Amino acid sequence: MEKKFQKILNQSIFNVIAQAADELGQPAFVIGGFVRDIILSRPSTDIDIMTVGNGILLAEKVGEKLGLKQKVTVFKNFGTAMLRYRDLDIEFVGARRESYQRNSRKPIVEDGTLEDDQKRRDFTINAMALQLNGQRFGEFIDPFDGMEDLRQKLIRTPMDPDITFSDDPLRMMRAIRFATQLDFTINDETLSAIARNRNRLTIVSPERTMEELNKIVMAGMPSKGFILMEETGLLPLVFPELQKMKGIDSVKGIAHKDNFYHTLKVLDQLALKSDSLWLRWSALLHDIAKPATKKFVEGTGWTFYGHNYVGAKMVPGIFKRLKLPLNEKMKFVQKMVELHMRPISLIEEEVTDSAVRRLLFDAGDDIDELMKLCEADITSKNQEKVRRHLENFQIVRQKLKEIDEKDAIRNFQPPVTGEEIMEIFGIAPGKEIGIIKNAIKEAILDGIIGNNHEEARQLMFEKAAEIGLFPVNRQAQQE
Repeated sequence: MEKKFQKILNQSIFNVIAQAADELGQPAFVIGGFVRDIILSRPSTDIDIMTVGNGILLAEKVGEKLGLKQKVTVFKNFGTAMLRYRDLDIEFVGARRESYQRNSRKPIVEDGTLEDDQKRRDFTINAMALQLNGQRFGEFIDPFDGMEDLRQKLIRTPMDPDITFSDDPLRMMRAIRFATQLDFTINDETLSAIARNRNRLTIVSPERTMEELNKIVMAGMPSKGFILMEETGLLPLVFPELQKMKGIDSVKGIAHKDNFYHTLKVLDQLALKSDSLWLRWSALLHDIAKPATKKFVEGTGWTFYGHNYVGAKMVPGIFKRLKLPLNEKMKFVQKMVELHMRPISLIEEEVTDSAVRRLLFDAGDDIDELMKLCEADITSKNQEKVRRHLENFQIVRQKLKEIDEKDAIRNFQPPVTGEEIMEIFGIAPGKEIGIIKNAIKEAILDGIIGNNHEEARQLMFEKAAEIGLFPVNRQAQQE
């Protein structure tokens, strides 16, 4: 391990920091996630430098030695400074000790020692440090056995977990996030403390909670994080709509599947196909309205009619409460939730050209993402059923490709514009234009006419005559 440390620390940036620290007479250390990631052989470009002394002064000294054109970014209120060197983001902070008030996760900060600083860290695996000064350059300092916890794949707090989580409740989400990202286990004492202190999470801003939740969503197997949140009682505080999906109802011996675990399986399967945060959110929300639409029908069993449409209507409210963006990203998720049943209905029936055109029209450029979501939505334990569904989806994909190439339906633009209709018939903007354009669109989607100007123009005249419109210039109809 010492060789691995030396190889990393031999980079010029660490020698420059060491020289600057020695000249200032300030002990300096690489600490936290960068050290952890060296040991785990994970790539990392964020470096935390902690110094027993003035972190801003050390940052400015390093920037001067590097000859950086841009100034060091200083955050005086926090006593920290940042600089960017090549592809590295380096933060400098003075060693500190912290104390907390009950109603806030913002600490009262005082100057401290290396020991004080390591005690205030969230987890043992983030409290390890490497000395950068003089003869002690590269010395590994691990007072809480973080190295051993890495070997055992454990998440554990350096101090009493009840105090750690009560002081800064966001650390509960961070514990679950690290366990999910690294595929580690949270040790029993730490996990129990999360459950005991879960209500403290209410003092954390939704924005900070969402940072951690999005990192869980983007993990290799995100289900692990959501199951841990549910087990510790954090899920109903953060994402109550997902919590409501848990459980199975039974009537006359007929039960439906647990939609909570189904959703998590869809999310995991999608994670293997896509690193799109918003497509993964689509997986989380695709069945979110099933509790609201659940109904037992005699002779049929459990139904969830219209859950895709109801779910799409729920998306804006969920995004607003969770402080997720209310822009085109939200609209994308809404579209995925609303359309996710359409490809499935195609494989259960004959794949008609008309149905494929309509799906292309509604999905537009997002059709490939929709197909990924739908394929991930196949979670049956019957492997023959899964195989058959996936084969049918390949037929749908091929049909989509063929029709898109032939009819250019994706991102459909009407062959006849409203301006052309107004000019030919001498009318002002009004409902008649919409009637004609809609008739053309429907005829193209049904395959009655081709997606071209000539056939659309002919239909325009026919539809206009039906509603009592005639061209102001008879020659226009003959052109």
